[in-house]
Amino acid sequence: MSEAAFHPAQPSHAPATPAPIPLREILPWAVFGGLMLLLALYFVGAEQGATSIFPGMYVHEFVHDGRHLLGFPCH
Repeated sequence: MSEAAFHPAQPSHAPATPAPIPLREILPWAVFGGLMLLLALYFVGAEQGATSIFPGMYVHEFVHDGRHLLGFPCH
C-alpha cells in the first residue's frame, strides 16, 4: 500500500464562497409562498360571517386556536 492511503488530503486554504442564486429562480417560489401565506391569513383571520367562502363554522372551529394565538378576536 502506498503512503497516500494513510494520510488525509491536504485541506485547501481557498475560502469557500456560496454560489449566488439568480432572482429568476427565487421569484416564483417567493410569489407562491406569499400567496399561500395570504390564503392562510384569510382562513385564520376572516373566514366567518359575511366574508365566508364555506358555509357553517367548520373552518372557524378548525383554525380557532390559531386565531387566538395570532390575536384575532372571534367571540
